[in-house]
Amino acid sequence: MYPFLKRIFDIVSAFFVLVLLAPIMIVIAIVIVLDSKGGVFYKQERIGKDQIPFGLFKFRSMKSNADKTGQITIGADARITKVGRFIRKYKIDELPQLINIIKGDMSVVGPRPEVAKYVQLYNKEQLNVLSVRPGLTDFASLEFINEQEILGKAEDPDKTYIEIIMPAKLALNKKYLEERSLGTDFKIIFQTIFKIFK
Repeated sequence: MYPFLKRIFDIVSAFFVLVLLAPIMIVIAIVIVLDSKGGVFYKQERIGKDQIPFGLFKFRSMKSNADKTGQITIGADARITKVGRFIRKYKIDELPQLINIIKGDMSVVGPRPEVAKYVQLYNKEQLNVLSVRPGLTDFASLEFINEQEILGKAEDPDKTYIEIIMPAKLALNKKYLEERSLGTDFKIIFQTIFKIFK
């Protein structure tokens, strides 16, 4: 029953928020285009449920082709645009993922989807994370909401992510798998909203 109710909640809530915020998203799209060269959206391949790749949507917050110089964002990354800094701070860049939720690629709450480069490093137990739909937010998103700052202070950001942050995130993903319920999902949603706007 839980998976069915969760899917209904995902579709209804994502559609409602998408319609509600549509005017704001149109304004954001215009500002992004005026701020720097490039498209409005950024699409990146992530690994979803059952290890199936999908295209994750975001509002573009970096200069065009910025991902060619690295897949993680660190500190005051020079690749981030002026508007990008603002929409990243308030997680506005993640709003297009509501489309991913409606399509069925993602859920509102679930382990954040990772790029293939890092998924290839998962051990057998960690791959269990991919047994559920990835989410817009989760326990790891709450714990590492300042991940960009942490990596900005690291001597080797990629090594720090692989050896410290990624295992910690996967442990929190395991916690979610063990505790998942509608109650847990609502708790994570409210905590996420609070953390973003506090």
